[in-house]
Amino acid sequence: QVQLVESGGGLVQPGGSLRLSCAASGSIFSINTMGWYRQAPGKQRELVATVATAGSTNYADSVKGRFTISRDNAKNMVYLQMNSLKPEDTAVYYCNADRIVTIHGWTYRGVWGQGTLVTVSS
Repeated sequence: QVQLVESGGGLVQPGGSLRLSCAASGSIFSINTMGWYRQAPGKQRELVATVATAGSTNYADSVKGRFTISRDNAKNMVYLQMNSLKPEDTAVYYCNADRIVTIHGWTYRGVWGQGTLVTVSS
């Protein structure tokens, strides 16, 4: 069994910053693409950013230049640095791993964390 656990959400004023972290656990051998998604109230879940194993990144247009995704493969961690936050960034942020392979040879696809709430408000 593998698991993703997010942390770092909270309340921040417009223009402020937050750093989200996501830890993967469960006898992991490898993880390919990891990403952050978000879901605002009444809206569908949307892509925020992804990072491949080798480090290439992809961002939603709405966060380009403000958010930075990174990962630490040795620690099985992925991060999202969010700067210049806006009220429209308010959402539950979810960590995702496209594919996780364990040391026992099990493959898990489309693994999601439980989400962490980010609220941007004055």
